[in-house]
Amino acid sequence: MTAQQKQTLAKLAGRLDLVVELFGRLAAWISIALVLLVAGNVLVRYFLHTGAIWLQELEWHLIAPIALFGMSYALLNGEPLRVDGLYQRFPARLRLAIDIVSGLAMAVIAALLVKLSIPFVLQSYNMGEGSPNPDGIPHRFLLKGLIPLGFAVLCLQALAETLKAVLRLTPSR
Repeated sequence: MTAQQKQTLAKLAGRLDLVVELFGRLAAWISIALVLLVAGNVLVRYFLHTGAIWLQELEWHLIAPIALFGMSYALLNGEPLRVDGLYQRFPARLRLAIDIVSGLAMAVIAALLVKLSIPFVLQSYNMGEGSPNPDGIPHRFLLKGLIPLGFAVLCLQALAETLKAVLRLTPSR
């Protein structure tokens, strides 16, 4: 691999990382909003003896983007799930090979989940699905639309991690 090819791949991986970083920051801000919402709901419920169903549903709805975008952000920041006790004992080249194979597998699985979840979202949209509760949040398909988006972001980050592992595996000329 030439130095120019490595530089191009490194730029691509960096841009993918930036996209995931933005979604990670969004998840962090949503986490803050969730904490404030839960605290507000508790205070209103216990001190004013009232509450709104849609605010309680909103708590659950905010968890989805935190999880869906947070998984990619965790991967970006080196928090993958693996058996580190074994992994750390492997030679460096084997670890890189494992990173490449697992990154590609994760990208394929994430892309498959995007493909499989789109009909689920479209069905929800076509039904005009909303909350079954009176005064609940309408347009539940918007929340379900985060599923393919979250896995698309995970696919991007898996590809970025794979590219970075390939770059570390191949020597520069």
